[in-house]
Amino acid sequence: MTLERNHDTAPRSVLISPSMLASDFSRMGEEARRMQTAGADWLHLDVMDGHFVPNITFGAPIIKALRPHCDLLFDVHLMISEPLKHLGDFLAAGADQITLHAETLTRAQLMDAIVQVRSAGKRVGLALKPGTPLRPIVNYLHELDMILIMTVEPGFGGQAFMTDMLDKIKQLRREIRRQTLDVDIQVDGGITSETIPLAYQAGANSFVAGSAIFNAADAAQAIAELRSACSFFEKKEPKKL
Repeated sequence: MTLERNHDTAPRSVLISPSMLASDFSRMGEEARRMQTAGADWLHLDVMDGHFVPNITFGAPIIKALRPHCDLLFDVHLMISEPLKHLGDFLAAGADQITLHAETLTRAQLMDAIVQVRSAGKRVGLALKPGTPLRPIVNYLHELDMILIMTVEPGFGGQAFMTDMLDKIKQLRREIRRQTLDVDIQVDGGITSETIPLAYQAGANSFVAGSAIFNAADAAQAIAELRSACSFFEKKEPKKL
């Protein structure tokens, strides 16, 4: 089953998605509200099961508990080995966008997941670990709202940005343009005011940032600085005479 989507080639805005992995887990509701007040676009929620990645974070009950505290788009990143078993739980918990890892799904499972998420009226993304090639997913781009390019090995926060992933982002953006699709490219891992312009120039438009925002003295200023770091590369419309 293929669900119809509208596509366009309009320039994409910079989307900042603070990662709750870097928040104070003892007061997550307050932290989520703080990110909304600080000007975040989305709220990134990393779900780890201790199998697909070595770390364990939280599941659907925590996301459900957070939902009343924040009106931001809940950007749920499933780093779990059997996502289809739990997809319904995360949709019911309040996820607005669910990103699954390509490494955990067969083609048939990916199609099932897309139908399930779309039937709930939500957005669907596909994540790629640094070592996962682009080629196998090219034929699925038209079914997706977003591709997440991991710029660190998934499982832990605070890792350094992998600059060798920039070519992968460039290749993906070229393919999206070639197919004239409306697909976001998200980058997760090591995003700072120094690395975000590199990823933006390469073609990404959605950025997950953890410690760069949550550990800052002023979260609103940190988010503003991340946006500003991309502004040099933004295309300006010509002035009208």
